[in-house]
Order: sequence, then C-alpha cells, then structure tokens
Amino acid sequence: MPAVPGMTLLLRNAGLPGSDDVVDVEIADGSIRRIGPRQAHPMADRAIDLGERWLIPGLWDNHVHFSQWAQTARRLDVSAADSAAAVAILVAARAGQMRPGETLIGFGFRDALWPDMPTLGVLDAVSRGISVVLVSGDLHSCWLNSAALAEHGLDGHPTGLLREADAFAVEGAIDTVQDGVLDAWALDAARQAASRGVVGIVDLEMAWNLDVWQRRMGAGADLLRVEFGLYSEHLGRALAQGLRSGAVIPGTQGLLTVGPFKVITDGSLNTRTALCFAEYPGMESGPHSRGVLNVPADELLARMRQAAAAGIRPAVHAIGDHANRLALDAFEQLAAEGTPTHGSIEHAQLLTPTDVHRFATLGVVASVQPEHALDDRDVADRFWAGRTERAFVLGDLLAAGATLAFGSDAPVAPLDPWVSMAAAVGRTKHGRAPWNPEQAVSRQAALAASARGRHRIKVGDVADLAVCEIDPLVASVSDLRRMPVAATLLAGRFTHNTL
Repeated sequence: MPAVPGMTLLLRNAGLPGSDDVVDVEIADGSIRRIGPRQAHPMADRAIDLGERWLIPGLWDNHVHFSQWAQTARRLDVSAADSAAAVAILVAARAGQMRPGETLIGFGFRDALWPDMPTLGVLDAVSRGISVVLVSGDLHSCWLNSAALAEHGLDGHPTGLLREADAFAVEGAIDTVQDGVLDAWALDAARQAASRGVVGIVDLEMAWNLDVWQRRMGAGADLLRVEFGLYSEHLGRALAQGLRSGAVIPGTQGLLTVGPFKVITDGSLNTRTALCFAEYPGMESGPHSRGVLNVPADELLARMRQAAAAGIRPAVHAIGDHANRLALDAFEQLAAEGTPTHGSIEHAQLLTPTDVHRFATLGVVASVQPEHALDDRDVADRFWAGRTERAFVLGDLLAAGATLAFGSDAPVAPLDPWVSMAAAVGRTKHGRAPWNPEQAVSRQAALAASARGRHRIKVGDVADLAVCEIDPLVASVSDLRRMPVAATLLAGRFTHNTL
C-alpha cells in the first residue's frame, strides 16, 4: 500500500554517494521532506538506522519483456550451447523426462557463431515425438522441430528456423500459461527486481498490457511502478480509450501508467536481421544481405505521427545503422511538422557519426542496453567487422548531449540495473579485456541513466530509493555488477528490506 498520509519515516545515518556526507533523510507523504545533519532527538513515526550505507535514487529498467522474463527460469536454458549439436544434447535430456503431447520450450540460443546449422533434422532426431520450440537469446528467431511446426500451421518449412514476424507469432502462441500461474511467477520476478533496487520498469511485452497489469495490481502486486507499452495491433484500441503516455491508470495506487508506442523497424545482430548499410559477411548473395526492414519508412512515419498526435510517445526499435537513420529521419520529419514526440530509439546499437549527434538535436532518448555490448561483442566483431568503433557508442552519445536510458531487454539480459551499469562503466565481464573502452561512461552517468536522470537524492523527490552496501560512485566494476542492496523503498514504503 502507499505510504500512510501524514506518517513520517526517518532514515538515519545515510551516506550520500561520492562524498563523505552522512545525513538524516525525512520522508513524509511518500516524498523526501528533509535532508540534513543527524539529529540527536528526531521526531518521526518510524526511524531506521542505515548504518552509513549509501542512499541512492531508486532504479528503473527502461526496457523489459516482463512476462517472458518471469517465464524464462521455467524454460530449458540453452544459452551456454556453442553449437546445434550441443543444443541437441540438452533437448534430448529434457525430452526424455517429458510425456507425449507436451511441448518443450527452451530459451537463449545464439547461433551466429556456431560451426553447424540449426536444422529440423537436428531437433527431430532427439525430440522423441514431442513438440520443441526454442526461442533465441535475442527474441528475434525461433527454432522448431517438425511436430511444433505442424502445431503452428507451418508444415513444410524447410529448416524450422523462423525469424522476425514468424518468430514473434510463435513466441506469442507459446505464452499460454494460465493467468494465475503467470501472475505468481511475475510476482516472484518483481520481488527479485525489488531486491536489486528496482522501483520501476517499462514493460514492452508484445501484448495488451493494460489488462494484464490491472489484473496483477488488483490482486495486490505493488512492488514496482510499471509503464506499459503499446504495439501497432493495439494502437487503435489505445486511441479509442484515450490513453496518453504518462497518464496514471485509476485503481492501481498510482503505480501503473501508460508508456510508449513501440514499433520494431528491423531485426537483431545475432539473427543477422538488423538493417545495415553494409552487407553481412557471408550473406552477400542472400535476399536479406543487409538485414530486414520490418516496417517501411513511410509506414513508420505514419504510425509515429498517429501516436504522437494523440499524446503517445514513440519508442522505435532500431539496431542497424540504416534502421537508426530511418528512425531519426522520421523523428526529424515529425519535428518539422510541429508534432512533439518526446520519443526514444530502443537499442541504437550501430550508428553513423552523423546520426550520433542527431539524438541530442532532436531530443530523442537513446534507450540502450549496455550488457548487450558484452554479449554481442564477438558477433559484432565478425558481422560488423571494421565498424565496431560505431557499435554501442554510449560514450559518444553522452558526449554529444544525448540522454541515455538504460535497460536490460530482459529476458535477453538479466533484469538487474547493476549489470547494465557495470557493463557501461567497464565494457567487460568474465575477465576479458574491455571492448572499445573509449565508449565507457562514468559511474555517475551510468547511475543517472538507470535512475531517470538522477544520481543523488534531493528534497522534493518521490521517496523511491535504494540502500547500497557499497558506494556506487567509487565501486569497482565487479562490485557494481554484484552490488549488495540492503533495502528498496517505493514512495517511502519498503519493498525489500534486510536492514
């Protein structure tokens, strides 16, 4: 429940990151009322001693697919497989434990650098007659066996490897967990997020998310703020209901608001469908040698114009440099027409130097996922060879004056802002040399990109807060990645507390 009106909470002995300051923080009516010197005899309804732990603004994950994230732990993990043959071993082991008629769902394969191909024959040989659907780690492809292809009306597909729209359709069809079960899993995922200092998410699940979150919050889910996204197939419905980005949905304790309108213009790097100016090595003779354009430029502009005119901000998925150019062109055209958008480009993984500067000029937020740079570095080095100095250019975007918003794209990467911050600051994990370290950002910038532009608390802020065991502005990269979080507060109410 929200903080009780009139009740005060005093957080004593709070450290402020990046300094030696230790203060008392007084919270009333869900907001910070006072930050000041420690008081000998404070007056408050409740006082908590933080023991000089560091108090920071609460964290946001600005790009998640929450229902899929909640389900991922219940699916076969094939993310460590380095070949189709390795996946087959995992599938065979799980299939042997299943009954006829069941469907085996797996997640996380990344085939871009495999020495062998994902084919029907590989899965059919080990699936023991059950249906098998494996979702790629980037969500842009699915690998099915013959039984699953038949179930989804795709008999005759030559390889069983589906990409883009076909893959999205299958992913939507396999998300058939009963509402009550999925909501319980989502509550578990929300608890885990709160334990990492998360106070809010932007949910870009490919569904009509208004009803989903109204149901969850109506049943008592109150651990996270949620901004829910909209897709083209639901835009008319949203417009008919008068939804506008930022509007609070009644009956949700102020926790549910309308988020952005998302358009997926191209594919992904691992699936080799991100739309680029240059061809992918080894794919020069194919029909999609430069990637895939899911939405033509004129249609993209029309959709964005319709949404923006109704007060719904566009969030355009663009990964390849050509896709980013088209998205920025559309934002520029809307600005020339006098239509304010306050929009974002989601991912912005490969950019030309000219387009880097357009983010700030047009006021387009770069909604990026720093951990993807580390997961994709080897694939980028191969398929964007000679261009990786233009990949995941967080430092250049920040230097150009762009606003960064960090997210995970969970389940593509873990829903954990500390993972994103560590990736942005260190550009490394697993002990490898930093990748393009000149594109690293400061700890302060990383925290701000994870906390809606804030890196330090101030009077008047809503009391969405996290309490850290280590100062995030001086922590090592490894400490950032595993940051111990002692407590999380939402409008002055504890959603996680180990104090």
